[in-house]
Amino acid sequence: MTKNSRKIRNYARFFGVICGGFLIGGSLISPRVVAQQGTSPLNPCPSIYYEEPHNSRVVVPEGCPPNDFTRELQAQGRLPVVPPTVPPSQIPLGVGGEAPDSDTLALNPCPSIYYEEPYNSRNVVPPGCPPNAITEELLARGIPPESAVLARPPMIAIEAPPPEEQQPPSAEITLANGMVEITLVNDTGANITYEVIGDTPPRSLEGKSDVTLEDLQAPVTVTFFREDGGLLEVTPQPSRKAGVMQLTFNETTDLGEDKNTVRIQDDGTVLLN
Repeated sequence: MTKNSRKIRNYARFFGVICGGFLIGGSLISPRVVAQQGTSPLNPCPSIYYEEPHNSRVVVPEGCPPNDFTRELQAQGRLPVVPPTVPPSQIPLGVGGEAPDSDTLALNPCPSIYYEEPYNSRNVVPPGCPPNAITEELLARGIPPESAVLARPPMIAIEAPPPEEQQPPSAEITLANGMVEITLVNDTGANITYEVIGDTPPRSLEGKSDVTLEDLQAPVTVTFFREDGGLLEVTPQPSRKAGVMQLTFNETTDLGEDKNTVRIQDDGTVLLN
């Protein structure tokens, strides 16, 4: 009897160890399985829209809480006031839905918006990203994309406001058979990215240099911004020669003087915004 009792106790102890191991292993594995099943949602309102310089230059996506630039356009009546549909708690998250200080998830360096129209054919992708349509076009022409443009987070196209809301013209020029030639003079120490809407892709103009844009059909719109995020004061200088104008860029710290668009109307009126 004594030997049989000892064997039974040994079997019971051995069975208990096995069952305990299963319980411990289950408690360790379960959270990992659950964690693998979860997916991080795409953040529709990345924090970059609320950080400078984009906070004062780029309109937030539809449904996101407005940033300073969006509020400014809403106050001017150029954008409708739409209640945000995205919880403010998502604003601090990164582009891919991750927290900025996450150790395991990195900010997506190649956001999908660069592969969607109109940006697919207008904005060069950041260095190291798969090429989109405009990047492939530049490569086919033998133009290094990194030397031709620095991609900027996309912003909405700036349209001229209704006549009753327009500011007085900044200048007037006499067109040459509807054509205009614009010389951009960068007197700042920073590079400036410029683009002739519907005519050229974004290009980079080095500090203390100039470039001449020829054979532009009015009406024509040129956008520009400092690549270091600084403010730009823009001075239009029409030439005595018909259809010729110079735009001079200077640094400024006055937000009210900051400009990023010039539009020449088909009657020669020059508007700065």
